[in-house]
Amino acid sequence: MRPIRALVAVAALVFSVAQVGGQPASAQGAGSPEAMQAANDLFALLYKDMLPRLVDQMTTQAWPPIEQALRAKRPEVDAATLNELRGEFVRIEMEYMSTTLADAPALYARHFTAAELRDLLAFYRTPTGEKSLRVLPDLMSELMAGLMPRVQEVLRQTGQAFGKVLRERGFPN
Repeated sequence: MRPIRALVAVAALVFSVAQVGGQPASAQGAGSPEAMQAANDLFALLYKDMLPRLVDQMTTQAWPPIEQALRAKRPEVDAATLNELRGEFVRIEMEYMSTTLADAPALYARHFTAAELRDLLAFYRTPTGEKSLRVLPDLMSELMAGLMPRVQEVLRQTGQAFGKVLRERGFPN
């Protein structure tokens, strides 16, 4: 059954990459210096307040199972220690997200022209754009919360389908 699980994991990865969008960014070429400046300006605006909110939402979703596992393994851990551990978790998430997002302006500069990036900046400075910056983290959190339970079902169905095809072609489980 392990080979089928590995195939399912690879298929899920391929599916998620295909959904995100076709051609890798590296194949697009580097953005112009003007596009890079506009992309940096855009991300300074976008992630000024959004990054802490994203990390807070990720922590809100991820921490309860971590805390539950900690309490199950080490029931003697007190509330002060759990608070300190949660603080470390948040610190590591912030570092990870900051590092991950450091490449975002270059990616945007490869996929958008300087003029398009300035258009995005102009949009995010409108009342609707400002609202989207406030609402999108919550919206994405809700979408992800709804998606996560479905991922298990997709993986289960993919595993069954792969198993069926492999069995029909004479491969052992």
